[in-house]
Amino acid sequence: MPSTGRLLGSGRTADVYEIDEAWVLRRDREGRGDAAAEGAVMTYVREHGYPVPRVRPSGSRTDLVMERLSGPTMLAALLDGSLGPAEAGAELARLLRLLHAVPARDSAGPGARVLHLDLHPDNVILTPDGPRGIDWSNTEDGPPGLDWGMSAVILAQAAVPSDLTETGLTEAWRRRAANPTMSAREVELLGGTVELVRTLTR
Repeated sequence: MPSTGRLLGSGRTADVYEIDEAWVLRRDREGRGDAAAEGAVMTYVREHGYPVPRVRPSGSRTDLVMERLSGPTMLAALLDGSLGPAEAGAELARLLRLLHAVPARDSAGPGARVLHLDLHPDNVILTPDGPRGIDWSNTEDGPPGLDWGMSAVILAQAAVPSDLTETGLTEAWRRRAANPTMSAREVELLGGTVELVRTLTR
């Protein structure tokens, strides 16, 4: 088991510790993770050109040793205003498209690809060399539409504050639809987006 230094951060189920200037260790607090499987997926997609941290063996089922990244999460950049929502959305979409160009690892099903299944702004690190996708604990092979659906639901869930009003939602829809950069197809999809938000707030 690798020795650890200071605690760098904590998530819902894991803590990240310093090893040295180049490497960190993410340790599952609940002992349910499979670091070897997650590391194998990260190595596989990296070999296909997808931007993820490098990983190395840890000798522990719940410890993942990976490259130390510098930079904020996409969520932090959104919250401090250094990144706009449209830019963040475009980057998430680019990362999903890039991932879905990677062939499936285990599935021979037609159209199956590697799926992240938890790609959202808090799982993207904005490094000086570009964004890196992290937290591959939910990954599996499958249809890309499932990955798009998971990201859409996560983003919609996060975007629904307790003080959302029907008037505010309707006005937001009107303004978005009037945006001259929107394609006809994007405007058409807005109705479904609004209904999704309504469903989540009922």
